[in-house]
Order: sequence, then structure tokens, then C-alpha cells
Amino acid sequence: MKTGYSDRRLAWWDARRGKRNLSVEDTEIDWKAYMAEVEGVINGTYDYTQLRGDTGPLVYPAGFVYIFMGLYYATSRGTDIRMAQNIFAVLYLATLLLVFLIYHQTCKVPPFVFFFMCCASYRVHSIFVLRLFNDPVAMVLLFLSINLLLAQRWGWGCCFFSLAVSVKMNVLLFAPGLLFLLLTQFGFRGALPKLGICAGLQVVLGLPFLLENPIGYLSRSFDLGRQFLFRWTVNWRFLPEALFLHRAFHLALLTAHLTLLLLFALCRWHRTGESILSLLRDPSKRKVPPQPLTPNQIVSTLFTSNFIGICFSRSLHYQFYVWYFHTLPYLLWATPARWLTHLLRLLVLGLIELSWNTYPSTSCSSAALHVCHAVILLQLWLGPQPFPKSTQHSKKAH
Repeated sequence: MKTGYSDRRLAWWDARRGKRNLSVEDTEIDWKAYMAEVEGVINGTYDYTQLRGDTGPLVYPAGFVYIFMGLYYATSRGTDIRMAQNIFAVLYLATLLLVFLIYHQTCKVPPFVFFFMCCASYRVHSIFVLRLFNDPVAMVLLFLSINLLLAQRWGWGCCFFSLAVSVKMNVLLFAPGLLFLLLTQFGFRGALPKLGICAGLQVVLGLPFLLENPIGYLSRSFDLGRQFLFRWTVNWRFLPEALFLHRAFHLALLTAHLTLLLLFALCRWHRTGESILSLLRDPSKRKVPPQPLTPNQIVSTLFTSNFIGICFSRSLHYQFYVWYFHTLPYLLWATPARWLTHLLRLLVLGLIELSWNTYPSTSCSSAALHVCHAVILLQLWLGPQPFPKSTQHSKKAH
């Protein structure tokens, strides 16, 4: 999310809050800014520091530019917003299809839950079909990547993962889980070519901009220190604004994020009885022969990695809901603790939805969101192991 907001965007929120009738053109929020940014590239500007729209500078990687350049031409240079919304409606259906394929292979979530995923989220429908944000584009590529990983197409899976990152770097929240899976499956040397695919694609996509102004491209498209506006935060409304903006608070969140990832890697994901450093070895040389990764191990690791990042995000804005909305049923039903009944899980989903539909966010809605996140984290930690402990089979046992 950019740190600057135009009068047009603020007027839209005021109109929405006042329940005034909005035209098709009024339903988009960042679309015109996106079109202005890619139009600058079309006109021959490759210096990222010179590319901007009416909401601020271009802050997304090169994959975003190419994809939205295609949408620019498909929508009469960005003027046909109805056509853009139709395209995003198809994108929404494609996302559901890819998510259903993932859930079908895991066989963990009861069918009635899919009703809530399809029909019960006004906010997600709005983000996809009306608002035309780039977040849904990144997520559909991410879910395609996960389907390829489940099909054991690791190279193609890494390729589409990197493509998703090139649209919006929130996809990097899945990266720790992907790295763990690659090391588990291939060891360090075997994982290097897959990591090379991820890095190489970023270089290829960004090459025209890197040749023009490499520092400008990297600092704008992968700016990890970007500041967020307090007025748009969904998850930290109950904090004083000074604390929300303080660098020490950001550092504390990063420390908590990395610590919890390490704990999950050591205690939940790595269950062979060997040191976690054994993952660096070639799989054939490990004391405990590795077993093929199951669909639930792949999905659980990736979804948990992303969810931990969401929990400790410096700020969540309304369109960020799609970063994890489609993963919530799996996180709640795949490894449930015994005390978390179906009714309680549905209540958690409902409270999360309510929190994301409260505009502007309040101290209560933000606190409720954190409580729900804490419940999910707790049951992920206490529930059945996605990676059961392996038993070492010695030759004497045979």
C-alpha cells in the first residue's frame, strides 16, 4: 500500500460510508493509478523513480507492470472499467477453482465450509470484482504455484511463485515455508536450482528497469521499510499512533515473526529426530530416509508460514484480506485442537469477517482480529502434527 492517498480515494470512502450511490467508475480505487503507472512505461519511461499515478509512486515489481499493461490494452487503455471488472470476475472464479483443487487433495475441510468461502465474504468479492486491486492477481498466481508443487512440478511451482512475487511482494510471506519444503525434499544443493529459478525470473522481468536505474527499481519495488498510514490500519487501531509508527515497534514485530517461524520449523515442521541442519544434506545421505511430502505437509507449511507473517504484519489494509482469506478454512480444520469445535471455528471465521468489514476499523474490531489470530496460532501449535515423527529403521530391525 502506498503512503499517499488522493482526494479521489478519500472521497470514495466518504461516499461509501455515507451510502451514496456509486457509478461503475467510482467502484475502482487504485485502477486509474495503475493505468497511469503502466502508461508511463508504455511511453518509454523505465526509471522507476519517475513512474507514478495519482496515489503516489509505482511501488510494485516488474511483473505487475507487464500484467497490468496487458489489462491496459484489454480495457481500451484503462477506460473500460466494466470490462476490467468482468476480467477480475473471471480471475475470482479461477482463484476459487485453484483453491478447491488444493483442498480436494488435502481432504481435511468439510464441504459445508466452502459455502462460507464462496458466498459469505462481501469484502473479498469487493476486492476482486469491484476494486480491481493487484492483490488478487498475485494470489491467483500463488495458488497456481501451490497446485504445481502438489503435482511435484517443483521447477514450475517455483517459477509461478516468483511470478506472484513479481506482482506484489506480500507473497514472500510464503517463502520461509517454501524454503523449508525445498530443503526437505532436495537438500541444500538440490534446492539451489529451484531457488535460482525464483531469483533468475526476478532479474529477467526487471531487466529493462534494472538497466535504466537498478537502485531506483530495487528501492521502489522491494521497499521493506515502507511506512503505512495509521488511518487505514485494520489490525493495530487500538494502539496509539505514535507507537504504531515507531521503528522499535516494527523491529519487535519482525523479531516475533522470525522467532515464531523458527519455533514452527524446529518443533512442528521438522520431525525426523535429527538436527534441523540435516536438511542441508543430500536426502540420500541422511540418517532417516526422507518420505515423499504429502499434500497436507506442503499446504500446511505454506499456509502456516504466510499466516504467521499476517499475524505480525506492521499493518493490514482492507485489500490485504485476500492474502489469507482462502487459507483460513484449512488452518482451522486441517489440524484442529480438540477444544476447537465446529461451532467455535465458524465463530472465529465470522469474527474475522466482521473485523475486516468494519470501516473505519475500531479498537474493538482490531482487538477481535488479534484474538482470532491467536486462537488459530494456538490450535496450529497444539493440534495434530502435520509432520509426524519418523521412526529410524535400522538394519537390525529387519
